[in-house]
Parts: sequence; structure tokens; C-alpha cells
Amino acid sequence: MSPAAEASGPDAAERLSRLFDAHYDRLYRLARRMSGSTDAARDAVQDTFLRAARSPHLVPDGAASEEAWLVRVLVNICRDEWRKRDVRRRAAFHLLPDRGGSSESALIARTAIQQALQSLPPRRRAILVMYELEGASIPAIAALLGIRAVTVRWHLSVGRGELARLIGTRS
Repeated sequence: MSPAAEASGPDAAERLSRLFDAHYDRLYRLARRMSGSTDAARDAVQDTFLRAARSPHLVPDGAASEEAWLVRVLVNICRDEWRKRDVRRRAAFHLLPDRGGSSESALIARTAIQQALQSLPPRRRAILVMYELEGASIPAIAALLGIRAVTVRWHLSVGRGELARLIGTRS
């Protein structure tokens, strides 16, 4: 058990355990789709729960509120990682090598979509992943991210256009 969880008492440790059991799978799926690897996804989810353990009083009560808070924290952690990666990329003056190489059209399509998703702004990427890949509804996404439904629709519209343009230029 972490020192933060112990310092907050057994109730906080029990609550963190319940949060982990209830939300880990959902957070991992979202993180996996937002990040480039399973390791990065696991790290992001772990950091999310570490933040909850360090500040259990910030996690709201109620399943929907807990999930919304955890998703926001996860998206922010992923956003921070993307920023760090972009800074490193610019400082190194090189592009990451293409990991393609397979001649299967499905693999090529998945790779093109993943690369296009990686180039989108963090919030737009999160919204597209939740809506298109996870099947979340617009009101649910709005509630999870703490934004209005019209903003979610706008990000979906713009994001789809950006994806189409990015994937079209890779062909």
C-alpha cells in the first residue's frame, strides 16, 4: 500500500481499491487507444490511480462522478505525455521511423489510422476514440470531460475531417 493511502486511513485505501476494481478495465481500454503502446497505457492508468491515492479527497462520490474524474485525469496524463514526446521530437530534429512493413492491407489501414490519430490534438483524439472506438454517447463524453455536448460534436466533426485528410495524404 502506498504511504499516501496509508496516511489517509483505511477508508481511503479501501475506496481506492474499489475505484481500481470498478474502473481499471475501462481506463486501460481508453489509455490503450490513446497511447502508442500497452506499456504507455499501463503507465498512464497507474499514474491516474496514483493521483487518486495522493489526493483521495479530490475524487468525487458516486460511480459516474468517480469515472468522470478518473477519465479527466487519464486524458490529462496522456496529454502531458504527448507534449513531452513532441518536445523531445522537436529537440532531436528527427521523425520516428515508420513501423510498417507488412503487406496486409488491414495492418496498413490500422497503422495509418493510428498515425493519423496520434497527430490530432489531445482532446479531439480522446473524443474520437471514446465515440468511434468505444461507442460512448455524445452526452456521456461531454459529462466525462466536463464540456458541453455541442463541443463534443464540433470536435467529432473537425476530427473526422482531419483524419480523412491525414489518411488521404498517406496513400
